[in-house]
Amino acid sequence: MYRILFSLVLSRLDPERAHHLAFSVIRALPVLGFGRLVHRFTRPRSDLSVQALGLHFETPFGLAAGFDKDGKAVVGLGQLGFGHVEVGTLTAHAQPGNERPRLFRLVSDRAVINRMGFNNGGSSAARERLSRVRATRVRPVLGVNIGKSRVTAVADATEDYLSSARALAPVADYLVVNVSSPNTPGLRGLQELELLAPLLAAVKEASGSTPLLVKIAPDLLDEELRKVARLVVDLGLDGIIATNTTVARGGLRTPAPVVEAAGAGGLSGAPLAERSLAVLRLIRANVPDALCVISVGGVETAEDVRARLDAGATLVQGYTAFLYRGPLWAMQVNRGLERLAIAGRSARGNQVR
Repeated sequence: MYRILFSLVLSRLDPERAHHLAFSVIRALPVLGFGRLVHRFTRPRSDLSVQALGLHFETPFGLAAGFDKDGKAVVGLGQLGFGHVEVGTLTAHAQPGNERPRLFRLVSDRAVINRMGFNNGGSSAARERLSRVRATRVRPVLGVNIGKSRVTAVADATEDYLSSARALAPVADYLVVNVSSPNTPGLRGLQELELLAPLLAAVKEASGSTPLLVKIAPDLLDEELRKVARLVVDLGLDGIIATNTTVARGGLRTPAPVVEAAGAGGLSGAPLAERSLAVLRLIRANVPDALCVISVGGVETAEDVRARLDAGATLVQGYTAFLYRGPLWAMQVNRGLERLAIAGRSARGNQVR
């Protein structure tokens, strides 16, 4: 049904407009009273739970940052079956983001190019809203992703992040430092160790007891990834999110003129899967087993989620496939994980016999 709707209607709409329409419906779920009924069908029917970051996740599958930038639909998204929802990226200063158009579908690649530019209402405005979410009895785990404001110089980035951390750490289940979006000038440069180390150390101190993770780019060289992994361990951070979008454009099915017309921005979706999985394996090989590693990038099916978990991910996130799979996507993943678990137990039982 959704495939027909997407093909005949949604794919013909401006991608950002289609996003806002879907977002409005999801946001309304708790208000209209349908949310709890929906959650009965979308939540796992058997135990898929994960304990990580000192938190209980109903399912290892969650929604990556970018869909709910200001934390306005967290409860509704949880009612669709996501075990955690990461909001943001939020910045110390409210900002409109880049000029439109800034979101582009590559349908034949099941991918998206975006150059949104951290459009959000600011950390201070989000604090009270997220505090109300935290007080909600039934909700997903709440992650909060923070980034550098566009108006802030790279030299002043630490204080900018600290402003957001002080405002949002108290209302987050976990906090994420985003230094890997390609859409804010100078941001990815903060992944250089001489800049990253003092930034993460300062944010960790400001975050108090709230678990702190850092989100990295897939475009880092393998040796750079190893250095970041060692830094995370040395600083005592709680985890790594791998990966953000990529600036690479190789291997796409979409005609080159269409890709070129979309212009600059981060590519997400299926083309990122291979590199994201490789980064996950590299990170896991360089950090202790107890460190939380969240894998994101090119995840669409339950089989994709299972492959990331088997490769060492603690939790798995998706985003782009939401546009292509529709509102029942998280439920489909949860059901698929349950089937895979049953099949795995059956195979092990046959081996024993």
